[in-house]
Amino acid sequence: MLKTRGLSKVFGGLRAVADLDIQVADGQIVGLIGPNGAGKSTVFNLITGVLRPTAGQIIFDGADITNKKAHVTAKLGIGRTFQSAYLFPDFTVLENLVAASFLHPKCNFWEATLRTPGYRRKEAAKLEQAKEILEFVGLEPMQDELAKNLAHGYQKVLGVARALAVKPKLLLLDEPVAGMTAEEIAFSLDVFKKIREQGVAILLIEHNLEFMTLCDRVFVLNFGHKIAEGTPQEVRKDADVCEAFFGTEDD
Repeated sequence: MLKTRGLSKVFGGLRAVADLDIQVADGQIVGLIGPNGAGKSTVFNLITGVLRPTAGQIIFDGADITNKKAHVTAKLGIGRTFQSAYLFPDFTVLENLVAASFLHPKCNFWEATLRTPGYRRKEAAKLEQAKEILEFVGLEPMQDELAKNLAHGYQKVLGVARALAVKPKLLLLDEPVAGMTAEEIAFSLDVFKKIREQGVAILLIEHNLEFMTLCDRVFVLNFGHKIAEGTPQEVRKDADVCEAFFGTEDD
């Protein structure tokens, strides 16, 4: 599904990402962890085309997307959420989903302006799709609530639902459970498992080490370098990982 080979990014004299190789297979949940400043968000920006790499290659679904722009990677099937949900706060939950589905329109400007029969059929289909996604992620009972009135955790789940509206093959989730209550984390965990069951791959950044047990595989970054990879259980026991997160006794 996704591979990076020797991926690097230099800002001036700072090497934010250094010679990074990672892989995400179909239907896998893969974690990208590390201390603040480790380069995790830079990796996401490189994969999605927000930034161009200094060196290296990004392969997605068998195609080289190394220098593709963000709107192209989105159309190819890479969805993304951010640390903030970036919702339309005064739209309902359902309206947020419908709006997201129109980010990849299949009609032209004049169809939309004149509201042709073809456009109205597409609009009805988008509405039905939005309701199906809300049911899938468990937010259907809240569909008429304003987004700004949702609890923080459910706003973040709505952000994931919006990313699903464009039918991605790969989801990049940036700290998807940050700031959530235990109940909201459990709710989100069930959502991510259901997404995996649909064959959608997930690459996520998270600081909640307990939540990372959801992952099939974890890559650990420190100062832009990959210092470990393996199952969550293997990574937790790695000496370099413990030092990066918790320091040494002499620190």
